[in-house]
Amino acid sequence: MSKQSRVKPLRFVNAKITATISISLVLFLFGIVLLLSLFTNNFSNYMKETMSFDLLLEDSISDDQIAHLQDRLNQTEFVKSTQYISKEDAAKQIGMELDHQVEDFLGFNPLPAIIAVNFYSQYANSDSLSRIQMQLKGFSSSIKSMDYQEELLDMANDNLRRIAIFVLLFALLLLFISYALISSTIRLMIYSKRFLIYTMQLVGAKRSFIRRPFVRSNLLLGILAAFLACGLLAGLFYYLSRKIQDILLYINWESLAITGACLLVLGILIAWISTQLAVNKYLRMERETLNYY
Repeated sequence: MSKQSRVKPLRFVNAKITATISISLVLFLFGIVLLLSLFTNNFSNYMKETMSFDLLLEDSISDDQIAHLQDRLNQTEFVKSTQYISKEDAAKQIGMELDHQVEDFLGFNPLPAIIAVNFYSQYANSDSLSRIQMQLKGFSSSIKSMDYQEELLDMANDNLRRIAIFVLLFALLLLFISYALISSTIRLMIYSKRFLIYTMQLVGAKRSFIRRPFVRSNLLLGILAAFLACGLLAGLFYYLSRKIQDILLYINWESLAITGACLLVLGILIAWISTQLAVNKYLRMERETLNYY
C-alpha cells in the first residue's frame, strides 16, 4: 500500500474526530444553557413556595377549630404546607427581633394567632391569591384576613419572569448558532465527497441510495457527539454538586437526564437536516460547477 493511499483514510478519520469533538462542544454549551433555564425555573418555583402567607385568626377560635382548619387547608390543591403560630409564639418572635417583649410596654398581647401558609408555585401570584382569598373566607368565620406583601410578590414575579425570558432568548440564539456551526461542519465533510456523489449519479444511483450512507454516518456522529456532551455535563454537574451543596435544591440528576435527552434529539435532528440539505445541494450541481464549491 502506497504512502498516499494510507494518508487519505487517516485524513478522513481525523476529520471525523475533529467534527465529533466540534459538535460535542457546541452541544455541551447548549446543554449548559438548558441546565441554566431549568435552574432558573426551579429556583423560581422554590422561591415562590418558600414565601409565607399569613392567615390571621380570631382570638375566639378553639384548638379543635384550628386543627380542622389546618386539615382542610392541607387538603386543597393550592396549599403545599401550613404551620400554626399561636399568639404567644408570635409575641416571642417579635420580642426577639425588638429585644423587648410586646407585653412589657403594652400590658397585653395585641398579636393574633396565625396559620402560615405556603402555596404551590403556580398559585403564588396576585391573580390566583385574590381568588384563593375569596375561597378561604368560606372555610371558617374565624379567619380575619390573609396578610402578604403584594408589591413584593409582584416585584419578585416580574424579576423572575424577566430572567426566564432572557434565558429563553439566549437559548434560542445559541440554538441558532449551534445549528449553524454543526451544519457547517457536516457540509465541509460532505464537500470532500462531492465528486464521489457526482460519480454515483453518473452510474445511475438513485438519490435516496446516495444520501443513505451520508445520513447514516452523520447520524452516528451526532449521537456520539451528544453522548460526549452529556458526559461533559455530567462531570460538570458532579463537580458543582460537590462544591456547592445547595445546587441540588434547584438542579438534580433528573434535570440532567432531561437535558441529555434534549441534546441527543438535537444532535440527531441537526445532523439529519444538515446532511439532507448538503447532499441535496451537490446532487443538483452540474459537473462544471463542482470545482467552484
